[in-house]
Amino acid sequence: MNKTLQAEFQEKWGKYFGTARLPVCWFYSDTPDKSDLEESKNVNRCLIGNLNQVFDGQTFVYHKSSPGCLGGKRYTGYSQKLRSGFRYFLSCGIEGQTEGERYKKSPELVDEILKQQKPFQAPADYLIFKRWDKIQEDENPEVVVFLNPPDVIAGLFTLANFDLSDPEGVITPFGSGCASIIDYPLRQTKKNNPKSVLGMFDISARPNVPGDSFTFSVPFNRFKEMAANMDESFLITDSWRKVKRRI
Repeated sequence: MNKTLQAEFQEKWGKYFGTARLPVCWFYSDTPDKSDLEESKNVNRCLIGNLNQVFDGQTFVYHKSSPGCLGGKRYTGYSQKLRSGFRYFLSCGIEGQTEGERYKKSPELVDEILKQQKPFQAPADYLIFKRWDKIQEDENPEVVVFLNPPDVIAGLFTLANFDLSDPEGVITPFGSGCASIIDYPLRQTKKNNPKSVLGMFDISARPNVPGDSFTFSVPFNRFKEMAANMDESFLITDSWRKVKRRI
């Protein structure tokens, strides 16, 4: 990452968002740093549950062999499989066999959703998560992920729409917690006009994050545009200062 960009954003973040927690970046790599591997700790079967330590400043390295659920493997690109009977698991279940999450009304509806959400192949052996201030100069983030309370998310949402005529500069697609910060934003990186992704509405993942927070994930190239706009945006107005006092 460009060190000037890194330092300038961190300064602006403190100026406009006070003590709100810094974002986390993730990127794929075949050659993770040895010290990152040694520092990384898998403390939760849920991928999302492992990210609290990253927001606190500790690196987390995820691999296809890392312990975890099949959903985490699929939405990071390390498996193209889903658990047996997933169409029932996400919907009504099977009496005496599978308890359904009841996130969708019917198995048939799950089938239709899966047709639109094709799995992908991870481009490298490791997926590395680091807090913004921990990224090294030779590391290139794919996506920037914020995990913050609604007032901060409102600021990011407004900033993401600041330079767009399209009123849908931010999308909120249905999906798991890991899909909302990895799969969906990664797909956006391949588009000409990438959108930011508001997420962490997954009821199963929410116990692993602070109860007053949501995620806001931004493709890195789009993030650089947003950061460049901060000093001329609503962030310099009295309207934002009133909100900032609550952050």
